[in-house]
Amino acid sequence: MKIFTLISFIAIVTGSISVAQSFKGLDKSPADIAYLPDNFAHDRKAGEEAIIKIIYGRPQKNGREVFGNLVKYDEVWRTGANEATEVKVYKDVMIAGKKLRAGTYSLYTIPGKDKWTIIFNSDLDYWGAYNYNPDNDVLRVEAEVKTSDEEIEAFSIRFLDGKMLLGWDKTIAEVAVSN
Repeated sequence: MKIFTLISFIAIVTGSISVAQSFKGLDKSPADIAYLPDNFAHDRKAGEEAIIKIIYGRPQKNGREVFGNLVKYDEVWRTGANEATEVKVYKDVMIAGKKLRAGTYSLYTIPGKDKWTIIFNSDLDYWGAYNYNPDNDVLRVEAEVKTSDEEIEAFSIRFLDGKMLLGWDKTIAEVAVSN
């Protein structure tokens, strides 16, 4: 009986160690969520509803030259890291004066030096922009590009003062959003 108990104990410990070691390490570009209204999840007021939720990967600059090098100008970008950025629109909104209907979309961008094209596409659950199909674009708008006074280490998306901001390195693209 003692040998059976000892063997059982060893099997359980060994099995636990092998299961624990099957998990991946931390992602170098962790996922984040941006809400409209900004900080919706943290400071939600009674009766307030989310208008937009964006789930995206946050790549790090790590001393690299970002736009024009790591992220090519005038090419479709997944707008973050890993899976294509996903946008859930809970009710119809206006993006740069154009209507975007409630629904779930992938968010792609085409960064340029002076302006970006912001793309809402109906294809979902793709890695990066490798399978991007422009035939499934639902809305395309232009975004202004500004230079940040401070370097933005991790790619970030947020809503502020009626605009969606996409920032990384010293670049901020902004586009008007209203409901």
